[in-house]
Amino acid sequence: MIPRAEPELIARLQGFGTTIFSEMTALAVANRAINLGQGFPDEDPPPAMVAAAARAMHDGHNQYAPGPGVLALRQAVADHQQRFHGLTFDPDTEVTVTFGATEAMAASLLALCEVGDEVIVLEPTYDAYSAIVALAGAVEVRVPLRPPHFTLDLDALAAAITPRTRAVVVNTPHNPTGTVLLPDELDTIAALCVENDLVALTDEVYEHLVYDGRHVPLASRPGMRERTVTISSAGKTFSCTGWKTGWACAAPPLTRALRTTKQFLSFAGGTPFHHAVAAGLAADASVFDDLRDRHRRRRDLVVDRLRGAGLVVHPPAGGYFVTVDLTPLGHDDAEAFCRWAPGALGVAAVPVSAFVRDPAPVRSLVRLAICKPDAVLEEGLDRLLRAGDHRATTTAVGGEGNT
Repeated sequence: MIPRAEPELIARLQGFGTTIFSEMTALAVANRAINLGQGFPDEDPPPAMVAAAARAMHDGHNQYAPGPGVLALRQAVADHQQRFHGLTFDPDTEVTVTFGATEAMAASLLALCEVGDEVIVLEPTYDAYSAIVALAGAVEVRVPLRPPHFTLDLDALAAAITPRTRAVVVNTPHNPTGTVLLPDELDTIAALCVENDLVALTDEVYEHLVYDGRHVPLASRPGMRERTVTISSAGKTFSCTGWKTGWACAAPPLTRALRTTKQFLSFAGGTPFHHAVAAGLAADASVFDDLRDRHRRRRDLVVDRLRGAGLVVHPPAGGYFVTVDLTPLGHDDAEAFCRWAPGALGVAAVPVSAFVRDPAPVRSLVRLAICKPDAVLEEGLDRLLRAGDHRATTTAVGGEGNT
């Protein structure tokens, strides 16, 4: 569905409308449905982080943070990058705290792109990237992850680069497909960036939720340390999406640029959460292992249930989401299904078509969030799988069903 035009909205944002995540969540709330659409956990952050946030408030950390973020968090981010990825960043000149990863991406693209510059993104594409590129007056160029396995078309990536290309946005682990780019794929991206003098912006918010293989930052590849803005956040790793605490790590020239725009987007805030996230990042490695293993078990639960019911599933190598084909349930239009299911079945999902320009190759695919307790996932899957029974019943009595 194409959103209606808004006469008071600038031309380059016409057509964006309300995000699909907000729309599906609203339907879930209105119908008291289980929400397997929006990627937020149904659980709290680790107790030590909650205690650290409360302690920071009681200790008087309730006013503006410094523009780049509280030093304790910047230092914790730098330590984290060194500990897990072997990357060294100066907390004073190369680490910036933001209101989530989305603001880090916005501050970077707004700072680095002139009007008319081209920005390459991977498709399926998280919708915020497209809106930010449009706000910058730049031109979005999409390179596909090819279904059914959602592998990156490296030849298409090379062909997409023109003299007007300024930046490449790389999301790994990838939302919505769960693809984790391999070291040789990252090396090809790096070589293309170096050869064409491109800046890379990486969305790595699922870096600690890799189930198959390992997460490799693009900034660790040859020639990329000085031309990459590495973006991540606490929300997905620690189940605190409402804290909106993210960061960007980059060489000093890139950091100065993104800090210039960031100060006029939000200035600085969320001060108690900076202290809490600093505590979280300093946690023992076992905390990160436990979080990853918990989500891996949930992935396996969802994949096994759906496959056992005869559905075609794309198991994610990382991230919060499983992609499933609804065709065996008698539903080949995922967008129509997602508008129908909250009321009819009591479960919400998100159509993968919301992330692409040409919906035909993914028309029957939905994205299901696995970041929920087992009991919630089990009940949500029970309701989802009733879609086949509902379809058979409505067809038998002459109903239109879901087309």
